[in-house]
Amino acid sequence: MHVLVMTVVHNPEDARILHRQIRALVDAGHEVTYAAPFTAFGVVPRSWVTGVDLPRAAQRKRMSAVWAARRVFKRMRDKVDLALVHDPELLFAVWGVRHRPPVVWDVHEDTPATLSLKPWLPSPLRPPVRFLARVLEGTAERHMNLMLAETAYAGRFKHAHPIVPNETWVPDDVTPPGDDRVVYLGWLSRARGVTEAVEVARLLQPYRVAVELIGYADPQSRPMLNQAVTEGVLEWRDFMPNDEALKRLDGALAGLSLLHDEPNYRHSMPTKIVEYMAHGIPVITTPSPRAVELVERYDSGVVVPWEDPKAVAQAVLTLRDDVRERRAQGARGYAAARANHHWPNSAKRFVAQLESWAGVKP
Repeated sequence: MHVLVMTVVHNPEDARILHRQIRALVDAGHEVTYAAPFTAFGVVPRSWVTGVDLPRAAQRKRMSAVWAARRVFKRMRDKVDLALVHDPELLFAVWGVRHRPPVVWDVHEDTPATLSLKPWLPSPLRPPVRFLARVLEGTAERHMNLMLAETAYAGRFKHAHPIVPNETWVPDDVTPPGDDRVVYLGWLSRARGVTEAVEVARLLQPYRVAVELIGYADPQSRPMLNQAVTEGVLEWRDFMPNDEALKRLDGALAGLSLLHDEPNYRHSMPTKIVEYMAHGIPVITTPSPRAVELVERYDSGVVVPWEDPKAVAQAVLTLRDDVRERRAQGARGYAAARANHHWPNSAKRFVAQLESWAGVKP
């Protein structure tokens, strides 16, 4: 089976797209052409995919990337058995193309709910754009195959669709959590708690507990982070490929998830929490419902109030001073991740579903 995978929004090194889904297809013996904004993100395609460079869709400049993706799709339509798209923008790239192969939209997020998190979209336009997003989802459901990243997304659609959750690779063994470094892995923005993370770093400085942030920061957050790095408040490693970034979790005191109370986060599982658990470190999270459910079910971390850096810093220091509890939380989280959230458990089902839609025998 030859699969065309396309994104114009995500970094080509995106964990779900490249390190889970594409890798699962390649490991199963399938060929993948990966069309993504490699140049825009300064990324070189991995040797095990055929890379096609696309422009990046960012802020209000999105349609040129969509039209470029449409040209690639039309050029590849007779050469592939299936197309897998990862952005709602790309629905416009495939609609109306004749003799197209089966198309799958991998629904990563609650598209209408994310509009409140886009500063480039004027507030008066958000209600009509939210309505159009709902119409877009309904049209996509009628004309293509859908795959969902969250069980909570099912309520937005009329029919049942396969769910491929945001799981992670869980190592065979892990290093016990240490006592002098706290980590954050993921996109950095105000709504994801970057302001609180910087303040936590300042509060922990006198106690010689370092804070390390790993991830791409939006334009609004970069000046603050650069200033904090200049002042020696924290370490910020910017975006790292997922396989490299995960190694930075090993031996940390705890992993932070400081999401704000935003509509898009209320029904989504922060992947970083599963990644922290997979690497045997305690989780410190704000009370996002899915995060609380996971952490409390496995007793793998601490829940702190929304937007409360002092509570976060105190949770860090409590874990630092209680090595037994710190290691116990890390061990419980690791065991739960290995048993219930290990990507290979879902990878075969993911590949089989695409093979079925493509009409290809495994």
